[in-house]
Amino acid sequence: MAKRKKYPKLPNGYGSIKYLGGKRRNPYAVHPPVTEFTLEGVPKTPKALCYVDDWMVGFAVLTAYRAGTWYPGMEKELIPDKAENPAGLAQKILADYNRSKGIARAEQAKPTFTEVYEQYYDYKYVRDQSRKYSDSAKNSTRAAYKNCSALHSLAFESLRHKDLQAVIDDCSKKHSSRELIVTLFHQMYRYALAYEIVDRDYSAAVKINIADDDEHGEPFTEQELALLWEHRDDETAEMVLIMCYSGFRISAYKDLIIALDEGYFQGGVKTSNSRGRIVPIHSGILPLVERRIDRLGSLLPKSPQNFRSHMHALTDLLGIERRTPHDCRHTFSALCEKYKVAENDRKRMLGHSFQGDITNAVYGHRSLEDLKAEIEKIKICY
Repeated sequence: MAKRKKYPKLPNGYGSIKYLGGKRRNPYAVHPPVTEFTLEGVPKTPKALCYVDDWMVGFAVLTAYRAGTWYPGMEKELIPDKAENPAGLAQKILADYNRSKGIARAEQAKPTFTEVYEQYYDYKYVRDQSRKYSDSAKNSTRAAYKNCSALHSLAFESLRHKDLQAVIDDCSKKHSSRELIVTLFHQMYRYALAYEIVDRDYSAAVKINIADDDEHGEPFTEQELALLWEHRDDETAEMVLIMCYSGFRISAYKDLIIALDEGYFQGGVKTSNSRGRIVPIHSGILPLVERRIDRLGSLLPKSPQNFRSHMHALTDLLGIERRTPHDCRHTFSALCEKYKVAENDRKRMLGHSFQGDITNAVYGHRSLEDLKAEIEKIKICY
């Protein structure tokens, strides 16, 4: 049995010619361009214009449709032309194609990066009512858009991998901000593919060519911790010590569950391993936690940005090298290591994954009392 001839792929927005099977008299269904999509971006195939016995006749119908010369029943006139005057059919296709090109040039210019972003933003955050997005998610998307201003005025269709990669490479922001830009690229291209703005995802191979700086830092030394303990009546030193002996990221302290009677914190941010984890309250910082809750009602009522500036002022006053709030997390990790806290419990309390360690990832079960016994190995440097 002879193989069915392969025909070229039609351009985006041209319509489609679908082969329905060889036993039909007219096995080719000719569909106009897609204009409607589901909320998930799945195209809804429109009703066929006609059914024909030859792909080229279907192509002639679509070309006429794009040129505005198509009318119902046209295919019945094209079929004899194909058999008796193939050159005439080819000439008609060429004439309609040239006419459609003129129409396309007269249409609105191709959308820019900004226009596609605005369409995508409206599609995701306004029109999609299937889920509710947080203000944080919306702000992250807007921030990512602002950080790729070099693309704003360029036609989205004209962008290539090198253009997208240059934005990531030239970005002066931290790794986390670059991650948001890459995510925005991926989601915009998913939208653009669904709506036939582009026919290829040039964001697929975009990568961040710097190390993740979120996990880099410098812990406080024992001497510096001792100095902080001497000034534990200072509100900022108080909070720095709480962070150094509990190990959460700064943003997690705003919403931590603080179970004073049971003696533990619960919460976390960023990853599935971090969120909802339990860290015992070290006996050394328990009075600081109780005092802070009584005085302020929470551990961190101020924004992390404000706390960073207060922290810098404190370290400058004490003659300590400036640190960031994330350095407190590194201090906790270093203390666990110094005082021989079990490595698997150190990972649990820091919210790190057990990648490659199936035993602890699946079968590791530790009680609160087990974790308390481990964290109390850490000595307080008064």
